[in-house]
Amino acid sequence: MSGHEGGRMVFRTAFLGVVIGAALLLGAFVLNARRPRVEVEQPSAAAVRATGKCAGCHRLETAAVVHEFELSAHADRGVTCLDCHQPAANQKSMDHKGFVISQELTSSNCAGCHRTQYEQFLRSRHAAPAWAAVRGVQDFTAEQVAFAERYHPGWIDRPANKLALLEGPSAIQSGCVACHDVGKPNSDGSIGTCTDCHARHAASLELARLPATCGQCHMGPDHSQVEIYRESKHGVLFNAQRSILNLKADPTTLSTADMFVPTCSTCHMSGLDGLNFTHDTTERLSWWLFSAISERRPTADQGETRMKELCLKCHTQPTVDRFYQEANQVVLDTNAKLEEASQLMAALKTEGHLTPAPFDQPIDFVYFDMWHYYGRTAKHGAFMGGADFVQWHGNYELLRKMVELREMARQLRSQGPDGGN
Repeated sequence: MSGHEGGRMVFRTAFLGVVIGAALLLGAFVLNARRPRVEVEQPSAAAVRATGKCAGCHRLETAAVVHEFELSAHADRGVTCLDCHQPAANQKSMDHKGFVISQELTSSNCAGCHRTQYEQFLRSRHAAPAWAAVRGVQDFTAEQVAFAERYHPGWIDRPANKLALLEGPSAIQSGCVACHDVGKPNSDGSIGTCTDCHARHAASLELARLPATCGQCHMGPDHSQVEIYRESKHGVLFNAQRSILNLKADPTTLSTADMFVPTCSTCHMSGLDGLNFTHDTTERLSWWLFSAISERRPTADQGETRMKELCLKCHTQPTVDRFYQEANQVVLDTNAKLEEASQLMAALKTEGHLTPAPFDQPIDFVYFDMWHYYGRTAKHGAFMGGADFVQWHGNYELLRKMVELREMARQLRSQGPDGGN
């Protein structure tokens, strides 16, 4: 073959390659044009960083959300907006300006990466028992009830809260549910929301460790834990030394050098100096302190041992044992006072002095206040180092209300059954 012919052969081959390449490229454009928009424009990891395409709109519309995310540990580790907002199993999706995202984020979206924490949470009273305490069993599936009842028998398969029903729907929605939705059943089959404690875009360990975060719900006369904590030596030390505590420390390596003053999460959830951390807030508890007549939990011995292990990171064994002995005695003595009140109410009912309807007689509220407010306060105060709550906000009020209860019972009996009618 001559050089001239060889040159023409190379030219033809190259030309043919260009034509075929152009045809393939044109075909790709045609096919791509026919693909759904949400597939074509589904963002890359780079596009959905806080500084990427999502932020292009949200920095103008919801600027604080972008700023919070940029400050988060998620952003530091390369987690993107879509990593959290993409639909999890059984979630409905939507087209959001060409992006496929979930219509509603739930704990399922967090569980994709934090499965162990979610499964621990499911066993806790923050999960199904929290929602059932207000709404009862009606919103749960049979599978959810069966699972939760294994850990908390009788606390999920129950009727809706009678007092809440009397207060009305608006009080339930803006009051009760605002806290108890931590255990709300979701449409995708999951339970609860992680962002009640961690916040949506900050996803903050520090926030979840703050007593004020727990105090959004664990406050007030019926469960005054945050008020008790503030009075306690732990709370006073926290306020004085918060600035030098490492509230952002990794939970797997958290040490007493990071948290040498405990917060709520330190005692009830954290792993400290090698101890296991947990999202089941019931693992270190020994009593049903919220009940009218408190009983030891089925796992009481194990729970007490686990909590004492935590206490021993800062206190000596004699100090811890003495503290538990005194707190246990407060529970027993409070139980005795409330048992008298309970027996008196039961006798009045048997004698026909109480109506079947709940909370329609003054004496119903006096008895309810005794156990739901003052009894709980005394018992929680004892286990959290709140002396004033054990005495003035607890036992003094129990004494005063018992006198009032006896007098109301005497008056009802003087009127005869059904008020003398």
